[in-house]
Amino acid sequence: MATGIQGWGHQGPGSKKRPETQTDSQQRGTREGSSQGSFGKPGKPEICQGGFRKGNRHFGIPIHAETFFRTLGAGYKRIRLTPKGEPSPQILESAVERLQELDRLEISGHIDLVFGDESHVRTSGYVPYGWQFPDEKVSIRVEKCGRLNIFGMISRNNKYHGFTSTESINSDRFIEYMDEYTLTLKKLTVLVLDNASIHKSKKVKERVEDWKKRGLYIFYLPPYSPHLNLAETLWRILKGKWIKPEHYISKDTLFNAVQNILGGIGSEYKVRYSHAA
Repeated sequence: MATGIQGWGHQGPGSKKRPETQTDSQQRGTREGSSQGSFGKPGKPEICQGGFRKGNRHFGIPIHAETFFRTLGAGYKRIRLTPKGEPSPQILESAVERLQELDRLEISGHIDLVFGDESHVRTSGYVPYGWQFPDEKVSIRVEKCGRLNIFGMISRNNKYHGFTSTESINSDRFIEYMDEYTLTLKKLTVLVLDNASIHKSKKVKERVEDWKKRGLYIFYLPPYSPHLNLAETLWRILKGKWIKPEHYISKDTLFNAVQNILGGIGSEYKVRYSHAA
């Protein structure tokens, strides 16, 4: 996003006086403790057609979009995807209370609490926004799409377990990994999952009792509540912060970068997760 004013006011022929910028006006108003609006008039600013300010001194100066939106209290934020539905308030409240209890058990050292989920990265790129200088072209080259699928489990103290695959992750692959993972458990562990079909298939249900005997219990979140899954936060930061534009140069470069990042979670890469409220 660019900043600053985009044009100068009309000064007339031969004028040597530097035209007053929007920044000058705002700073003087701040120093003087003016009770007027941001553009010299009480109340909300007036914007005429085409995005120009109505006022004696600054007429004809285009208002920069950032300044305009910030004046109205808006912020520049990433637009996120949301579920197509909403969970029942009662079910959601119950789930939050149970997660809080699991959180307390983990803090007291009685259990390990991990959050699992699937995600993927593609060579088509994931760059929602970024800073660019004037006349600078920032882009990601598009090549034949390559996709790396991920299943990962993360704890609040950044202990990560998971696997990646260029093939689809189905119930069989999920079961294969969980069979191996449950053999490594040293403490009763609760795995938080969403209601994806690969997590609740008939084959998975047939393995649940054996996993319990090994110390793994599964807690299923209510539908439409991804915000309760810490793994969703991990994927967002992985794609939006840790993976860099230069990693998309090729499929091999991207996949290697993702493998290195996932392998470095807990040491080089960390997320500060909050505890359940």
